[in-house]
Amino acid sequence: MSEGVAPEVIERARRQAADAQRVIVKAGTNSLTDEDSQLDRVKLDKLVSDIMALRKRGKDVMLVSSGAVGAGIGRLGREEGRETVEEGQALSTVGQSQLMRHYTQSFDRYDQEVAQILLTEHDLANPERFTNFRNTVETLFEWGIVPIINENDAVATEEIQIGDNDMLSASVAIGVGVDLLVTLTDVGGVYTGNPKDDPDAELIEAVGTNYDAVLDIVDESTGAAFGGIQTKVEGARDASEHGIPAIIAGSADRDVLERIASGKPVGTLFVPINGDTDE
Repeated sequence: MSEGVAPEVIERARRQAADAQRVIVKAGTNSLTDEDSQLDRVKLDKLVSDIMALRKRGKDVMLVSSGAVGAGIGRLGREEGRETVEEGQALSTVGQSQLMRHYTQSFDRYDQEVAQILLTEHDLANPERFTNFRNTVETLFEWGIVPIINENDAVATEEIQIGDNDMLSASVAIGVGVDLLVTLTDVGGVYTGNPKDDPDAELIEAVGTNYDAVLDIVDESTGAAFGGIQTKVEGARDASEHGIPAIIAGSADRDVLERIASGKPVGTLFVPINGDTDE
């Protein structure tokens, strides 16, 4: 389903995404944890392998990663879903070190160095702090290092809620000026309904001037188990309005990032707007 977006517009955006030199990959909690909300090393290793497919093409890649609280729950053997805000913050501090340990071990398989950056809304909103962040990223890219970014949940009380890293990744994509934003989910894209409940739900191939219609569909189909898709759509749209193609795709899909880099149809593509229309 791609009504409202011309085929040539889709193909041009797909090629722009494939040619991207700088890429942000955002991985949500469900893409990194198991059914018990504990960190899943198999999923993490797959994500790293997918990212390295882009690195082998000479691309700069920045990873925005959720999963710290889940890793903390697994490390301490606590029951998921019963923690207070303060406990969630504490779990994130335990889990963040575990998350980075696993990322470091996984990237070591490819002799790839990584770096950790923790951000808050203040870091994004304050021009001086954001400039410092951007300069750090530029230096890491020059050194061939993959920055791994997460929110600093230990001090950002209001940010421990679903979807925050979707907006964080979009803000960083726009502020740093990358060429592509890829949001990986356990769903695989944007659908006309909740694919977990509705077998007739169809994948929406592309979003452009049909955004309002797509947003209405998402709002109608969103449930508790599907709620994160709203912020993913909003974040992808924000990036596309700044000329950056964005893709929401399945984290479990085989060679998902390699297929994007090859210009193949993957997930839901948000075409860059730049004030133009598809009509």
